[in-house]
Amino acid sequence: MRYAILTLIFSLSPLVPVLLTIAAEPMAAAPAASVKDLATRVRDSIVVVTYAGREGNQQGLGTGFVIDKRGLIATNLHVIGEARPIEVKTADGKKLAVKAVHASDRTLDLAIVEVEASDLPALEIGDSKDLPQGEQIVVMGNPHGLAHSVVSGVISGRREIDGRNMIQIAMPVEPGNSGGPVLDMQGRVLGIVTMKSLVTENLGFAVEVNDLKPLIAKPNPVAIDRWLTIGSVDRGLWDPLFGSRWQQRGGRIVVDGVGAGFGGRALLIAKGETPQVPYELAVTVKLDDEAGAAGLVFHSDGNERHYGFYPSAGKLRLSRFEGPDVFSWKVLAEKPAEAYRPGDWNRLKVRVEKDKLQCYVNDELVVESTDDVLTSGRIGLAKFRNTRAEFRRFAVGRELASEKQSTEALTKLAERIKDLPPLAQTDDAAVRALAADAPAGAASALLARAKELQSQAHELTLLAANVRLAGVLADFERLAGPQVESVDLLRAALTIARLDDEDVEVEDYVKAVDRMAQEIKDKLPADASESKRLAALNDYLFKSQGFHGSRTDYYHRANSYLSRVIDDREGLPITLSLLYMELAGRLGVKIEGVGLPAHFVVRHVPQQGEPQLIDVFEGAVALSREAADKKVLELTGEPAIEEHYRAVLPRQMLLRVLQNLLGIAQRGDKGPDREAIQRYTSAMLVLDPTLIRERGLRAVVRWETGRRDAAVADIQAILDAKPAGIDLDELRNMQEYFRTAKPPQR
Repeated sequence: MRYAILTLIFSLSPLVPVLLTIAAEPMAAAPAASVKDLATRVRDSIVVVTYAGREGNQQGLGTGFVIDKRGLIATNLHVIGEARPIEVKTADGKKLAVKAVHASDRTLDLAIVEVEASDLPALEIGDSKDLPQGEQIVVMGNPHGLAHSVVSGVISGRREIDGRNMIQIAMPVEPGNSGGPVLDMQGRVLGIVTMKSLVTENLGFAVEVNDLKPLIAKPNPVAIDRWLTIGSVDRGLWDPLFGSRWQQRGGRIVVDGVGAGFGGRALLIAKGETPQVPYELAVTVKLDDEAGAAGLVFHSDGNERHYGFYPSAGKLRLSRFEGPDVFSWKVLAEKPAEAYRPGDWNRLKVRVEKDKLQCYVNDELVVESTDDVLTSGRIGLAKFRNTRAEFRRFAVGRELASEKQSTEALTKLAERIKDLPPLAQTDDAAVRALAADAPAGAASALLARAKELQSQAHELTLLAANVRLAGVLADFERLAGPQVESVDLLRAALTIARLDDEDVEVEDYVKAVDRMAQEIKDKLPADASESKRLAALNDYLFKSQGFHGSRTDYYHRANSYLSRVIDDREGLPITLSLLYMELAGRLGVKIEGVGLPAHFVVRHVPQQGEPQLIDVFEGAVALSREAADKKVLELTGEPAIEEHYRAVLPRQMLLRVLQNLLGIAQRGDKGPDREAIQRYTSAMLVLDPTLIRERGLRAVVRWETGRRDAAVADIQAILDAKPAGIDLDELRNMQEYFRTAKPPQR
């Protein structure tokens, strides 16, 4: 095609990969043993790993194995649960106290637990790089609680599952085998059992042991007392009842797991003063399965008695609960509601008056009841059965503001949508006007119209994405645009995550960073020196909280989302550095970014003394100029120059985060992610409208996705700028081609 040559001009080079390698010590191979002899030899290195539920009962069971005589046990992350008490028991029944989760990786489902021990028999770590098909293996584990069972089989192949390279093993794998070692006949560990096949009984899968090695080399330890609080709801604000797993991520509360109450009931009761009647209570909820049930609780006695208003099987239900079983429950009303949006976020609200209960969904009255058996009590959330649900924007007050649009506004919006021109004739100005002038919910209305008119569904969906993007970009420009004198780096970085996840609550994460800084301050004397404040920051982030550089899935998009870095405690050099700088600033310590090629670091600029480079990705280790020069040479093949060590301005940092995301979108497993490319280049152009390569790349993907007029406008902007080094005549030909040719079908 005519635009193929120009496309090359606007393509971005792949990011330079960061490779973590572990040097293997040469060792003499032990002679092959029989299954019986091998099981006897390694038995004392195998442990039973369990974790407790919120009610103290055993909830999880798996296997682990010793990798270091000083008390390191390898297993699966799912075997130790999330924020749960962990128990490790040896073959002779001895219980080993758990000191820390020494390392963990959610993507690979791997964990290393540190126990209080000094002379445990460790297994030899093998090499899974080249595993011959058909090689005989042995797996040790605790299937169904049958401790230290042994089964033999063969390696039947290697498979990619959910983006992970796995060893396929021909042998039965049962609950309790997870975390067990896959051994060759010399007793060397080749893999870690992680899942059974859903297709056949005699087939399972294991993580390659080479994926465990980076965790051994560069752990991210979290003390057990800290581990028990990771992701859990704030006990100062909430009181969980009847089990289930209640977790908090930024501004959202997530619940899953079957509750211990009858029908899988579990409650999350808000602490604080009981509201006085009359009052209104609301929350926005989304169910992963409409067969489930989750919603609001009020007039609760903090135990079995309460009212509940919640969606269940597509209907809205108001129930009175007076005891532990179905015989003490009464469904007061159960009605369908046109306003309820299955599979989407729905706003539930209850107005509690002395002689009346009114229940709303998305500001439509659904249920009205005069039931007065329960007249006062606490408020909160509830879930039933095996429901996974998310909650956000929990609120209580005398009268909560309505989010319902007026009939007149909705009518005008519907008429405006009907009069919209085709996508090909919709440029940036039209999108911005719709986002600014239309009432809240324009994107949702566009999506609803798309469902009504299947022939226009694709275009309307893209237009809705444009409207959402326009709103995010408007916020981004307000925080970091060229007209902003002082860039709000934290909020702008969090807004980047909103490009892909509209549900990110920026202000909740800002508050989370403020709380982190306050935790550090609370442990420091008022007159703490600058060096002690910096040391306290390092200790808090990397020792106490377990933040660490991403080792096994470096190019995952989540590593560039500051919200996910805060949630998962894992990130890229630049996102970890950004968080480090924000916390340091709150502690009165000056830290500036230094954009080394392929590896971002920071520099401490003390009030007195010489500046010091710090590698946040490596746990905030001090970095000499010589070591930094060497790192640049290793990663790029080119020597460092003085320009690399200049302080990086906030907009430059934000651009670098977006460049990382852009590179990932261009190298997608299924080809370039054009919608993501458009989002990222649009954000980059907010920061710097003079970028030519990014504007050209956006023009190409806009045309390829049917946004003809917007693509033509981007080319015109480049022609108006008259950049050096680009054939303007060829660019005009490209623009004409975009006007007249039909975009490829995708």
